[in-house]
Amino acid sequence: MTNIRRMFATLAIAVLGLAATFAAAEASDRYGTQKAVYHINGTGGAEAKAYLGALRNIQNHLNAVGADNMELRVVLHGNGVGLLAEALANETLQTRVVELKGQGVLFNVCNNTLVGRDIDPETDLFDVWEDDIVPSGVAELAYLQQQGYTYVKP
Repeated sequence: MTNIRRMFATLAIAVLGLAATFAAAEASDRYGTQKAVYHINGTGGAEAKAYLGALRNIQNHLNAVGADNMELRVVLHGNGVGLLAEALANETLQTRVVELKGQGVLFNVCNNTLVGRDIDPETDLFDVWEDDIVPSGVAELAYLQQQGYTYVKP
């Protein structure tokens, strides 16, 4: 990823994080605090429709609960890693990922998938850092559930 792209992503995350703070003040108190993990392992389909739908579900969840009241993770493995691969050329996916990260959502990518499919996260995926990579996507899902995260499969 070029330095300009990283700089843009960082700036966008900061601006969106500030906007999310204001939105959280309006979120309903009904749901209290939550920890959730979204599991994405399918393909995006035509025009990345399934990926965009999953990201919309995550944003709706944040809108309802408030980013300040949530710990939210997205675990990508298998075909789900395609979300960040397609985001390299899809500005809508890029924007949605950056917006969610700006609200504190962490995206975790399965190292088993990266190795098994010979994917270089620095060049083949959008905005993936070393800290985003977990040893195993499915093991991470189980681990997060043990830590009290609610499992969501969009």
